Amino acid sequence: MKDYAVAVAFLGQWGHFQQVVFFLLCASIVPNGFGTFILVFLTDEPSHNCFVPDVNLTEDWRKSVVNGKQELSKCSRYRLDVVRNLSNQGYIPGRDVNLAELEQEGCVDGWVYSKNIYQSTVVTEFDLVCSERWKQPFTSTVFFVGVLCGSFFSGPMSDRYGRKPVLFATLVAQTLFTFAQVFSTSWIMFIILLFFKGLGQISNFVAALVLGAEVLTGNVRVLYSSMGICLSFAIGYMLLPLVAYFLRDWKSLLLALSCPCLCVNVLLPESPRWLLSQGRVEEAEAVIRKAAQWNKVQAPRVIFEHYNTDKENSSVFDLLRHSSIRTTTLILSLVLFTMTTGYCSLSFNAAQLHSNPYVSCFISAVVEIPAYVSSWMALRYLPRRWSVIGTLILGAVPLFFIQLVPEHLLNLSLTLEMMSKYALTTGYSLIFTYTTELYPTALRNTATGTTTTVSRIGCCVTPFLLRGYFKYLPYITLGTLAVLTAFAALFLPESFKQPLPETIQQMHERKK
Repeated sequence: MKDYAVAVAFLGQWGHFQQVVFFLLCASIVPNGFGTFILVFLTDEPSHNCFVPDVNLTEDWRKSVVNGKQELSKCSRYRLDVVRNLSNQGYIPGRDVNLAELEQEGCVDGWVYSKNIYQSTVVTEFDLVCSERWKQPFTSTVFFVGVLCGSFFSGPMSDRYGRKPVLFATLVAQTLFTFAQVFSTSWIMFIILLFFKGLGQISNFVAALVLGAEVLTGNVRVLYSSMGICLSFAIGYMLLPLVAYFLRDWKSLLLALSCPCLCVNVLLPESPRWLLSQGRVEEAEAVIRKAAQWNKVQAPRVIFEHYNTDKENSSVFDLLRHSSIRTTTLILSLVLFTMTTGYCSLSFNAAQLHSNPYVSCFISAVVEIPAYVSSWMALRYLPRRWSVIGTLILGAVPLFFIQLVPEHLLNLSLTLEMMSKYALTTGYSLIFTYTTELYPTALRNTATGTTTTVSRIGCCVTPFLLRGYFKYLPYITLGTLAVLTAFAALFLPESFKQPLPETIQQMHERKK
């Protein structure tokens, strides 16, 4: 049986067929960029203070009713009935009345929100402030729980029903649930729809990643798995602050960003590798013959000669059944968990780099471009295992030094944080290619989905980690985790310049 890459070598690597597949799949990734980080704007908390009804108060008492201090006025005020009575009697606050002795109450009449940056956000829509402030990070957590569940279910579904159906179904789901969020009438309704949006978000990404990795070959496959999908993600990430700048209302922003998700295109083929793994040789040959027509080359009479037509049955349990695959899966899950936690933490935290959140978000997105270029170069010229270990160590070192920087040297702290994000983003980009290269066709999407599922647990805890009471706790935690993971990665097998395994047996035979 000939290797798949050898069997389809007559197509070339960059014909019209490969170009269409490459750019359509990249287009399907763009919505993931702004979909992941749109919560930066949706859950941002504008300046606010207690609303004071239009009652008969003197100007002095109106200014004092919210305690006269911005930090206190956010969540409390002096009892309005007491203040009104004192105002009517002609007392002057601070001179005739000791304000410290007045009884306080919560913002029982609601809040007034600043519109200097946003017209409205989910926070202002559903009053997620003060005693309800915990709902802000919890909203992000719900989204990432949806992403986690989508990672788990999309892999086995894609391995069973095909890459293309799952890709299209998740794109449609992503569009519909994003659009439906616009009509949310309560916070509960919003987070339920957000959960289902998260299901489609990562499922689309994983299915597109694996489909492209299986259809494309050679250097084009490496280019797609690293630069292609990651730059597409970064483009969506950079578009987000631009669109958000002009659409300051959260509903308008969601509505606008749901439209690009409709880039579903029937021109994408099913993965020939997956078809072969299912014993559907004739259908696989039909895809390759169509590709030959697009590339204007002559296909041989028999493309997949002596190919095994028996369907290879596999499930998620195969990832744990065999010791070598189990070890690889557990270590890869740890590596992805560490890189995802670091990437999400530094990305969301980077939104505070500048007083203008739109500038902050754009800076955070631009930093990823050189990281993706570095990832692509590492995939072309360096062994996978040492690339992963190197990015983990380089990402950890700046995090340990941040706590040693004096507080007045803010720019130095930000530089160290961006250095860490650069390293972890580089590793985060290349680890997806590494994962697809380690597993056989029958398990590739399941393995990618399963390891991604574990990694998303880190994203679920990120919103609360960033709100810790100790300023440097996130940096110490992430740095320590990165160093420990780097040592564990020493036991991963190497896949550099080796063909993709087609069967579980081929994965067993790969030299550690």
